[in-house]
Amino acid sequence: MGLITETNAQYYAGQQALGALSNTIGQDLVLPTWTFNLEPISAFGLPKLSATPNLKLTQINAASNFNVYFAPTATPNTYAKISQDLVYVSSTNTITIIAPNTDTNTGTNYSGNFYFQLTEPTRNSRNGSYEYISLNEIINNFIVAYIGVGKLIPNAKRTDIMFHAKRGLQEFSYDTLKSIKAQELTIPPSLSIIIPQDYVNYVRLSWVDKAGVKHIIYPTTLTSNPTELPVQDDLGVPTQNGSGSNNEAKQSFTEERWAKNNVLNLNGQITDEIFENANVYGFGFDKLAYGQRYGLEPEVSQKNGWFTINERLGTFSFSNQLAGKIIILEYISDGLAADEDTRVPKMAEQAMYMHIVHAILSGRANVPEYVIQRFKKERSSALRNAKIRLSNIKLEEFTQVMRGKSKWIKH
Repeated sequence: MGLITETNAQYYAGQQALGALSNTIGQDLVLPTWTFNLEPISAFGLPKLSATPNLKLTQINAASNFNVYFAPTATPNTYAKISQDLVYVSSTNTITIIAPNTDTNTGTNYSGNFYFQLTEPTRNSRNGSYEYISLNEIINNFIVAYIGVGKLIPNAKRTDIMFHAKRGLQEFSYDTLKSIKAQELTIPPSLSIIIPQDYVNYVRLSWVDKAGVKHIIYPTTLTSNPTELPVQDDLGVPTQNGSGSNNEAKQSFTEERWAKNNVLNLNGQITDEIFENANVYGFGFDKLAYGQRYGLEPEVSQKNGWFTINERLGTFSFSNQLAGKIIILEYISDGLAADEDTRVPKMAEQAMYMHIVHAILSGRANVPEYVIQRFKKERSSALRNAKIRLSNIKLEEFTQVMRGKSKWIKH
């Protein structure tokens, strides 16, 4: 049986046609089976409805991942969305449209064609999903293939397998899997943006010009962000509050001065002591003859601005020439922050299995060391293969770049 179970309409348009349906006047209409490769999401709890008194039903709303459309038999091409307060999902994923009026004489009669329509964010999140396998599938496949009588691991708890699978996903997310996320943000007048909720480490920060081209923003050692701001007395001794803890200042002088400073002056041309040794490349093209290129420090020889990570406030802080700029923040997460993150590229599937095998065996007593070492090598080999596959190096792209090596440089 093929692995693709959805129709083209379900994948490309996010639609599942239900055909012609009808109900008895005043009675609820139970729709045919939901066949998307995801569960329908609803929102508000409702104890029961007249048509299904023994099932807990929940109403869909703006946060749900689908809507229902209906075209009456008399006008088959005039589809309209069914009001969300009439659409309910049961605990068994059965979708029901309730009749607004249960009076059999005046109740609604649904007679015509229906279809499910996924919302646009849901459709976009599913594009390209075939390249991934879910963490739950990884665990189920592992139990089938590696656990049981006559196999290397006679028995193992699902919770143990799940723990090692999650740890493997975390480790692989840092340097193997395609787990880079990117946010488009605008730097406010405060020159700070909050670190993303699922942030583990940054990959790259860039500001975007009017042509949409990225310019890399580099971290700086010209300044730093203190983690504590103790208030001192006249003798320089930190003061304490009633609970015995140090009093903390509300604002850092270092951060305040950095934010107010015109960083274009950090090139030594001003005699003030705070500028004389910065050695920052700041002159315009028309003043390159001033000799500023000599003795440059590569760390500060750029005009794209700088950032620091303020651990005290949990923010990225930027130099002031970036105020109002649009930036791209690229960062990595651990693959476990949200349900949609817990996906493994199929090219790394074998590496996940080998990681789980090695982790389980190495944590058990009386397992021969040569067996542990064997699967340590298997894990290393599978992980190396996954990195090569996921690096996505294309020969044509590589040779195109390398053609630049053949250019003649005239002196």
